[in-house]
Amino acid sequence: MSNSYKNKKLKANELDWNLIQNDLRNNLGKDIYETWLKKISFVEELNNYLILSVPTRFIRDWITSRYLDQILQLIKNYKKDLIRIEFKIDEKIDNKETNIKEFNKKENKENISFIKDSYLQYNRIDPNKRFDNFIIGSSNKLAYEASLKVSENISHYNPLYIYGGVGMGKTHLLNSIGFELKKNNKVMFISAERFMYQFVKSIKSNEMVKFKEFFRNTDVLLIDDIQFMNGKEAMQEEFFHTFNALLDRGSQIILSADRAPNKLSRIQERIKSRFSGGLVVDIQKPDYDLRKKIVEKKTEELSSLYPDKLKISKEIQDFISTEISTSIRELTGAINRIVSFSRIYNKIPNLAETKVVLKDLLNLSENKVTIDLIQTLVCKYFKISKNEMLSSRRSRYLVRPRQTAIYLTKILTSKSLPEIGREFSNRDHTTIIHSVKTIEKLKENDSSMVDSINKLKNQILYNHKENEI
Repeated sequence: MSNSYKNKKLKANELDWNLIQNDLRNNLGKDIYETWLKKISFVEELNNYLILSVPTRFIRDWITSRYLDQILQLIKNYKKDLIRIEFKIDEKIDNKETNIKEFNKKENKENISFIKDSYLQYNRIDPNKRFDNFIIGSSNKLAYEASLKVSENISHYNPLYIYGGVGMGKTHLLNSIGFELKKNNKVMFISAERFMYQFVKSIKSNEMVKFKEFFRNTDVLLIDDIQFMNGKEAMQEEFFHTFNALLDRGSQIILSADRAPNKLSRIQERIKSRFSGGLVVDIQKPDYDLRKKIVEKKTEELSSLYPDKLKISKEIQDFISTEISTSIRELTGAINRIVSFSRIYNKIPNLAETKVVLKDLLNLSENKVTIDLIQTLVCKYFKISKNEMLSSRRSRYLVRPRQTAIYLTKILTSKSLPEIGREFSNRDHTTIIHSVKTIEKLKENDSSMVDSINKLKNQILYNHKENEI
């Protein structure tokens, strides 16, 4: 905290930054606060926004990408008219722990290894991905237990190889291991792609000695997405020797991949053999119980941040848990979309609206929506023929279904206005715009129109489940 603010006597109605910092610590946790948020200093309050300062651009980018909404919400609890935050970089702040240059100078004194000089600062362990917020189910319990055991007893399983599909939590587990072990060990956490980049760069700059020194002088090496090492013979050769050197010195190696070791393509057999020589565990697709836990936990976290705006119904939570089964990442993405919808429209979507918001994530027939399907179901709903709908006749009993079909085509497909016009008997794009605006206006004042649109949406997206709503 800046001394100038600390010693300043508060004026009436002036924001008390001490209270804000206490709230940040209590709401976001001591670890996150001490690592990132403690470094924020109050600068000035202007009209409807705050100016805060941090010591480096890296810290500013990290905070704004992960915690800005939560910080603003906590501030608004004290002053609702504050609607945005601006950060300035104050390099004079004496905060050596977070200054990138100081990291480079003090590398040997730090627990986490950093590549210095010409190397990029990539060894960033995310404090938000820990064991205590990893949600456990039958599909990932073995991988979780093995990861926990390694973090308690280094070299218990060596190497530990975790594999599973995209978005299943592999990186979360690797990060959790690194987060625990960095307290007492020198930890290197890197993706296979970044390892390859540094290898090639070291060859070009004639710095292979430095490369070997960094990667062979660590207590714990975590490599994410090892499958990307495929086909790079020279790099695989170096990795093989690095792997052996670390095992010889008793270092722990943890790897993640999207497939089992014996399924890796264009990877040397001796490397695959080394991978298989430790403990190999997989993370399977999340079952319903795990998906439900994740949705409930995520909803609970977001509800605590936006108590007045976010109360996702049990019906929608159950729907997301049932229908989105591919990966944990997609579940989280689905909840985030619902939150975005609720904040933009100031309402929680109903089930029909949820299906539209999430249509590209759902594993159902909504991915097969065509203009022909929309026209067919709208004609059936209004009891007219398709020829009548596409005709040039302007009778009222035909105009409203035609406008409805055009509106649904616009919101449920990615077709352009001219493309939609061509599918409706070569109508001009201005007619398409007029139809869309007409239905939107009718929806504002006519509840029966809202009901019809929702029923038709449900039939179009889930035409094999017409009676679901």
